[in-house]
Amino acid sequence: MTEQPELFTALLVGFFGSGHCLVMCGGMASALQMMIQQQSRAKILFLQLMLSLGRISSYAILGALFGALGATALGIGPFSHILQLLGGLMLVLMACYVSRLWTVLTRLEVFGARLWRRIQPFSSKLLPINSTYKAVLYGLCWGYLPCGLVYSGLSWSLSSGSAQSGAMWMFAFGIGTLPAVLLTGQAAQQVNALKQHMSVRILAALVLAYFGFKTIYLALTALVF
Repeated sequence: MTEQPELFTALLVGFFGSGHCLVMCGGMASALQMMIQQQSRAKILFLQLMLSLGRISSYAILGALFGALGATALGIGPFSHILQLLGGLMLVLMACYVSRLWTVLTRLEVFGARLWRRIQPFSSKLLPINSTYKAVLYGLCWGYLPCGLVYSGLSWSLSSGSAQSGAMWMFAFGIGTLPAVLLTGQAAQQVNALKQHMSVRILAALVLAYFGFKTIYLALTALVF
C-alpha cells in the first residue's frame, strides 16, 4: 500500500512540475475557458472542475494499470527490484527538473505523441464544452496529452506493487497540478511566485531526491544481497 510520505512526494511532483503543465495544458485550459464563457461564473467553475476530474481520473486509471502490471512482476526473480530502481531514478530526475538542473524528463513526450494523435479527433467532437458529461469525457482525453512528468510518474506506479498504490500515486500527482490549471489572475501569480522562489524549489527538490536515493539504495541492496 502506498504510504503517506509517497503520496506527499506525488503532490510535490504535481505542484512543482505544474509549471510545465502551464505550457502543455495552460493553453488548452484557456481555450476551453473561452468556449464556456457564455455560462454563469458558477457553471464555468463547475465545468472546469469536471474537466479536472476527468483529467485526474485518467491519471489514476493509468496508474492502476501500470501498478497492476508491476505487481505481476513481483514474483519474477529480481525484476521487482529493477522496477523499484527505475522508480527511484525517475524521482531523482524529477528532483533535477524541479530544481531546474536538468529538464530531460520533457523529452519523454515524444513517446505519447502517437497515442494523442489517435485520441485528439474524438476529443474535438466533444467541443464546445457545455455539459457535465462532455467536460468529464474531454478531461479523460486531456489526461493523455503527452507529458514527460506524467510518464515519469507512471514509472513510480509501475514499481508501487499494486493497482491501488499506482492509482493513488497518480491521483495525488493530479491533485498537485490543480492550482496551476484552475487558478487565474492574482491567485495564480501568487502561487507561481511561490513555486519560482529558489529556496522553495531547492527544498522540494531535496525532498524528492531523498525519497529517490532511498528507493535506489533499497533496490540495489536487495539486488546485491
